[in-house]
Amino acid sequence: MELNHTHDASVKSWLASANEPGTDFPIQNLPFGVFRRKGSDEAFRGGVAIGDQIVDLAAVAATPVLEGLPQLAAQACAGTTLNDFLAMGSVAWRALRHALFDALRHGAKSDLVGALHGCMLPQAEAEHAVPTRIANYTDFYTSIHHARNVGRVMRPDDPLTPNFQWLPIAYHGRASSVVVSGTPFHRPMGQAMPPGATAPVYGPCARLDYELELGFYVGPGNAMGEPIPLEQAEDHIFGMCLLNDWSARDHQFWEMAPLGPFLGKNFCTSVSPWIVTMEALAPYRVPFAHPADEPQPLAYLDTAANRAQGGVDVQLEVLLDTATHRARGVAPDRLSATSFRHQYWTLAQMVTQHTVGGCNLQSGDLLGTGTISGPTAPEAGAIVELSRGGTVAIDLPGTGEQRRFLEDGDSVILRGWCEKPGAARIGFGRCQGEILPVK
Repeated sequence: MELNHTHDASVKSWLASANEPGTDFPIQNLPFGVFRRKGSDEAFRGGVAIGDQIVDLAAVAATPVLEGLPQLAAQACAGTTLNDFLAMGSVAWRALRHALFDALRHGAKSDLVGALHGCMLPQAEAEHAVPTRIANYTDFYTSIHHARNVGRVMRPDDPLTPNFQWLPIAYHGRASSVVVSGTPFHRPMGQAMPPGATAPVYGPCARLDYELELGFYVGPGNAMGEPIPLEQAEDHIFGMCLLNDWSARDHQFWEMAPLGPFLGKNFCTSVSPWIVTMEALAPYRVPFAHPADEPQPLAYLDTAANRAQGGVDVQLEVLLDTATHRARGVAPDRLSATSFRHQYWTLAQMVTQHTVGGCNLQSGDLLGTGTISGPTAPEAGAIVELSRGGTVAIDLPGTGEQRRFLEDGDSVILRGWCEKPGAARIGFGRCQGEILPVK
């Protein structure tokens, strides 16, 4: 992914809010999502975030603002999901993003500025839906730090499974329960085996957890039986979002032998509204390598390009907003913070591994990276790690409360951004969900 004029940090927009320090959505970002006017019965349609506004791509497609391929791409975004746009591929993605960049930059032609002004809605007046029609959702397990931390809870003497350092592990999740940020969900019911018991019990989840993840959306798919080689894998990735794979740990740990997660994972997965394109993230690509004294990827999972810039340095944090926080008007407490650069496998390797057996990905499919944890204790991406399986209480300084696992009324907030000297700060917005009592 080469840098181009859309990555120039000195470029400003004629929209003042896009130039404010710390904004998630400067002109160098331009993430895609679907929206409609809050509280209306309007159809959802594609949009692009900039500053505190949304560019309505259905409205843009109905005006002479764009022409040629950018216009066709905008028309593909006018429907209720972005699937048709994602299926068009990287040439179309780039054409629309560059055309919008040129129309939104300071000094753009006055007729373009006037036309786009009429195609904007304040973000505060919008509501969102999941950006694509997700036929398939797969969640990976690619943080070696998370794997070791959780493994010590489940298997203290042998925390890391033998295959972890040889391939990106994953399970197929439930696409129907993927919801957009802000959607509350009920505490799930299920079976669990209490410590020391000889028979399982049925009841509400007692060890509800979050998982700090990134998600990524498939662009063009592949035909069944045709694997995607590592060299071409990123051509099939449109962009990334924040993802919270909520987990019922007591149910999960009881049920997952021998076939893996089921009810412990399928009740809810939350995603942020905006998809940050891989092109926008180009300045934040970083080298990828396994430590020299650990197993190296097999040949089909290894290329010079993947080693040179397979990683992405996305800064991440988890905040907890309890009912007490809200009642007292206190800011949420930060639970942890880390970076995606610590992940043990790259996005491209995940795509290649997913298809190596002939599995056919489809445009709009969602893939999760798995929980993202860093090498130190404060970088844990799940509460089961922070509380060491519930044996250590986590203090919440803002309210004086403690947590070992999540309680009803808790709202977990994920945030993500990229920043470094010489590059524009790129944000992901937030992914938030609140836990309601069991039904």
